[in-house]
Amino acid sequence: MKIIANLKMNKTVQETKEYLTTIVSKYNKKHELTLCLPYTSLALGQFFLEGNEFIKMGAQNVCDEEVDKCTGEISAQMLKSTGAHSVIVGHSERRVKFRETGRSINKKIKLALKNGLQVILCVGENLAERNSKKTKESLKDQLEDCLKGLYENELENITIAYEPVWAIGTGKIPLMREIEQSVKYIRKNIVEYFSQKAGDEIKVVYGGSVNNKNVLSIIRIPGVDGVLIGGACLDANNFLQLLSILPN
Repeated sequence: MKIIANLKMNKTVQETKEYLTTIVSKYNKKHELTLCLPYTSLALGQFFLEGNEFIKMGAQNVCDEEVDKCTGEISAQMLKSTGAHSVIVGHSERRVKFRETGRSINKKIKLALKNGLQVILCVGENLAERNSKKTKESLKDQLEDCLKGLYENELENITIAYEPVWAIGTGKIPLMREIEQSVKYIRKNIVEYFSQKAGDEIKVVYGGSVNNKNVLSIIRIPGVDGVLIGGACLDANNFLQLLSILPN
């Protein structure tokens, strides 16, 4: 089971040090855990997590250019040099606020893979699409744009995070059967683009208002391989409590 924690724009260097000290010393090591830290904490994450078999370090974004005059951006090569294991790509907050397109996300995925990073690709419908019953159409378009030109063997290094945009940070989640249907549809598209084997083996996790009360129900949904956690991971002790209730 994959557990991915997205700390977003939280934690100063000192706060990250305190957070990692608590997590590393108390994590029960039952599942694969990835902590996606802000850029300013990656060096500290490397210090705490380098060589850790059970906790990996991820980043939250990557530039869609390899080497360029992109002030303020971080390249895939630079992320890899910090010891990052993976990177989140296509999060809805970046799609909306920074107007990232499927084309730029596709470029990011290819550069991340080229530089040896695992990719966590976020896809999900917004509220208008949900209300107009266009969830499947939205997922299909996002997957087609983001995975264009990839080879099937590259999917081994990609995890798809189904994150309904309307559920992120709202405390609301879809019905369990709705999550199951969307995950099945994601796999169906992978089968169509690549193969049955690829659809069966691709890792798909759920994200969006995951917390201590709903996490068990979510991970029991057929086809769900784990969770992407936002707000519920920010307090180290609360996060450890959530992790402790997960089954082996």
